[in-house]
Amino acid sequence: MIIISERRDIEPEAILDLYRANNWSSADKPNELYKGLINSHSLFSAWDYERLVGIGNAISDGHLVVYYPHLLVHPEYQGKGVGHLIVKKMQEKYGHFHMQMLTADGKAIDFYQKVGFVRAGQTEPMWIYKGDEH
Repeated sequence: MIIISERRDIEPEAILDLYRANNWSSADKPNELYKGLINSHSLFSAWDYERLVGIGNAISDGHLVVYYPHLLVHPEYQGKGVGHLIVKKMQEKYGHFHMQMLTADGKAIDFYQKVGFVRAGQTEPMWIYKGDEH
């Protein structure tokens, strides 16, 4: 049974294992990744007993706008509803906000469309990015 939690007492190595399993380049900056997640406005984690199997965070002004930078599910648990559970918790907290934003590519686009996100008009995503997985 998967439990979704807002706990922040997550071992850094558990987070790194999850990010490495998904080949996310932010795992190459472990201290920054850990601090960024722990200091997010919200941090949602998915647990199979004591095993971290998913994580998502939110950066927000707390009233009007929220941005979801990360949502990862361990490859062994993908397609089993874990991501949906994390998004459900995010919606419980932020669903009434004026604007919820994220950037999606690849398989993530279909996932986010299934949970209610739509392309933001004719906007173009823009960034200065130090990663390599896009």
